[in-house]
Amino acid sequence: MKKVSNLIYQKGNTVTVIDASKSVYDALEIMVQKNIGALVVYKQDSFVGVVTERDYAQKVIVKGKNSHETLVSEIMQINPATVKFEDTIERCMELMSDKHIRYLPVLADNHVVGLVSMGDVVRHIIEDQKDTINHLQNFISGAM
Repeated sequence: MKKVSNLIYQKGNTVTVIDASKSVYDALEIMVQKNIGALVVYKQDSFVGVVTERDYAQKVIVKGKNSHETLVSEIMQINPATVKFEDTIERCMELMSDKHIRYLPVLADNHVVGLVSMGDVVRHIIEDQKDTINHLQNFISGAM
C-alpha cells in the first residue's frame, strides 16, 4: 500500500494554522474562507493540537457557548493522533477508524508538514483501486 508521502505529494502540503489564543469564531472564519474542516493549532511556535468543525459543534454550539468568547485552546484536540511520511495509507485508515477522527496531521521533525483528511484517504484508495482494475483488465485481455 502507498505511503502518506505519496498522498501529500499529490494533494500538496498546505497547512492552515491558528494560534491557540484566538477565538473559535476566528477559527470558523478561516475554515469558511478556505473551505476546510480543520485547522492545525500552534502556541508559541509549537504544534499543540487540531480544531475541527466537529469540535465546534460538540463543544460550543451544543453547550450554548459563545464562539466569540470561547478560545480555540478550550475546544481543540490536544495531542491528536499523527502520522509521518513513511506511514501507510492503511495506517491512516486504522487511526481514523479507531479514534473516530477525520484529520491527521503529518509530522516531520516535530513540525506539521501536511494534513490528511478522511476524504484524501478515500480518494487515494479509489484511485489505487482504479489502477489495479485497469492493470488486471489489461492483463486479462493480453494488452500487456
